[in-house]
Amino acid sequence: MPPLAVVGAGSWGTALAWLLASSGRPVRLWGRDATLVAELRAARVNRRYLPEAELPASVQPTADLAAAVAHAELVVVAVPSVGVPALATALATTVAPGALVVSATKGLDHQSGQRMTTVLATALGPRATVAALSGPNLAHEIVAGQPAASVLAAGDPAAAERAQRLLTTATFRVYRSADVAGVELGGALKNPLAIAAGIVDGLGFGDNTKATLLTRGMHEVRRLGVALGADERTFAGLCGLGDLLATCQSRQSRNRNLGEQLGRGRALADLLAATSQVAEGVPTCRTALRLAAAQGIEMPILSQLQEVLFAGKPAAAAARDLMLRDVTEEWR
Repeated sequence: MPPLAVVGAGSWGTALAWLLASSGRPVRLWGRDATLVAELRAARVNRRYLPEAELPASVQPTADLAAAVAHAELVVVAVPSVGVPALATALATTVAPGALVVSATKGLDHQSGQRMTTVLATALGPRATVAALSGPNLAHEIVAGQPAASVLAAGDPAAAERAQRLLTTATFRVYRSADVAGVELGGALKNPLAIAAGIVDGLGFGDNTKATLLTRGMHEVRRLGVALGADERTFAGLCGLGDLLATCQSRQSRNRNLGEQLGRGRALADLLAATSQVAEGVPTCRTALRLAAAQGIEMPILSQLQEVLFAGKPAAAAARDLMLRDVTEEWR
């Protein structure tokens, strides 16, 4: 049987390789950092990003991208959004013709505003079919064998079903969707909201405040998503509301954790300098607001978050200004 490949050896990429190993096929896990790859080979554990998961023998770590994706039927991309454009160019000459390339990156291209599948499809052309995977999927819970679900979206129904069957296990249920835009935008746009949710925690606010933020935040996300071509129903599903709830509530969420520290008064630059993990919500906030402005859509929560992130506005002042906006109907 053809091998499978995961491109990206962070926590989510490692968890996906661990999941795919249950298919019985060889799985190649590519990492950019040769030192990390060597540690993976020797210890069979990703001590840096996912130390509790022992890699099955069928998972083969490698720092050679061409070797990782050669002859692979399925290639799952799980790198930070900033690295996807260069990676897409490299895959255009290395991925096997006819392969299915699945983006598991929950972000946007912050130069063009494009979704990850658009970036990949533009580079790969007819060489491969491109799909997206998104849902409430915290890596540490996945490798603990706790039940979870996700959504696989592709314009080609046969390709979506093929990837669905490869990714589904006894503890990881994958649903299909034709709404690629909605699945990707739900996953990307919830990240700034997770930072805002963390700020709520850092400020010491309670459940009323968190519920209000999540509900109104999802309203903003849904309006922008529909304007960008998504199906409104998708945002009530796993990759919309589901992912939002998991990311905004969990102590495992790097975006929520960053927000909590911001709410406690720490500076963004200090927080980013102190971690090797990527908080996608930081650049996505700006990108989402650019897309919203182009569509004539107001996003009050993200606008205040941008002031906190990039203009030094105190989080408490941002919360106050949101509450003192002109009153209006709920669905406006």
